[in-house]
Amino acid sequence: MAYTSYKDSKYYKPDAGVQTLKSWMNREGLDLPAYETPITPKENFRRAIGRKDPIWLPIGMTDTQSIMVNDVALHEVRGMQIHANFGRVSEEEFQFRDWFNTDWTYVPAVGGSMLTPGTQLMDDITKWETIIEWPDLTEWGFEEKAAKYMREEHDPRKALKYNMGRGITERLVSVMGGYTDSMIALATEPEATKEFFEKCADFSIENFDAINALYPLDMVTLHDDWGTEKDTFFSEKMMEELVFEPTKRIIDHIKSKGVFFELHSCGNVTRFFQYMIDLGVDVLQLQRRAVDIPAMIAKYGNQIGYCAGVEGMEMGKQVSADELCDYIRKSVDIYAPGGGSYINLYASDPEMAKAGVWELYCYSRELYDQER
Repeated sequence: MAYTSYKDSKYYKPDAGVQTLKSWMNREGLDLPAYETPITPKENFRRAIGRKDPIWLPIGMTDTQSIMVNDVALHEVRGMQIHANFGRVSEEEFQFRDWFNTDWTYVPAVGGSMLTPGTQLMDDITKWETIIEWPDLTEWGFEEKAAKYMREEHDPRKALKYNMGRGITERLVSVMGGYTDSMIALATEPEATKEFFEKCADFSIENFDAINALYPLDMVTLHDDWGTEKDTFFSEKMMEELVFEPTKRIIDHIKSKGVFFELHSCGNVTRFFQYMIDLGVDVLQLQRRAVDIPAMIAKYGNQIGYCAGVEGMEMGKQVSADELCDYIRKSVDIYAPGGGSYINLYASDPEMAKAGVWELYCYSRELYDQER
């Protein structure tokens, strides 16, 4: 493809309007190009993830809107179910309790939260039925929060993602006070652990149904970290006998409603790739430094998609706009062919963000033109 930079592309419009978007890296908002598109970003996102002739590689920052568990309930603190609370900026530690009454501490140095030391709801998985109190979702004011969001914030042109929080293994870890006791439970009490996982799946499905009835969801993200940066927390046998079936039940239910499924899983989960494909995961959100994603694409092809970052970029790494655009072209070459993926571009500098968005849009449009 004869192409040197977005400024040479027929799709670059230097006099295009702007869209001001806020992100967790820039609370004041960035003025980004409002590039002209032949179809809406929502339609293009669905075509891309569904591998149905996308027009450009979707850009998470400009083409999607996201809601989290702590955004959809009136209980703004206790509703939080994932590690980071991007709606609350703090330079100091603060504690909160999730809707399973588990205590968490936000750690500003890492931009996320951890179980408050000493927190443990139970130390014996065989007693989960008498100890765990499952949230009553009718008490959380979803309808009022949804009506306000749809009235004041929703952009029908963009794909809507719901980050529903913890998956079944992360829930086990949180209520058992960490990885030591939860992994012992997997190994020594498989029947009780499987029963707990099935109940977690029931709750996840109930949670999804409650939100999907109120918001026009396009994708759901579930967080279930399955490994350290060295290897997985548990074995293939445990995946097959304990984790796979309840997780697949969640995924199958979500996809049966016409909603795509994205799995966030930190750590080196390379050994679980075939399982993730068999589970029916549409998009993987992985820890790039722990997983050689290009190698996985070479091995598994287009069987699964990715929420990709910009290849070669690192948090805090200083690069020029030209270098950023070079990284972006290489990323598009890796992730765009055949569809299935989208890219997250995180930039706080206005000019860098503008250059990155134009490069992603123009270069991927040129690439998909060539595919067609």
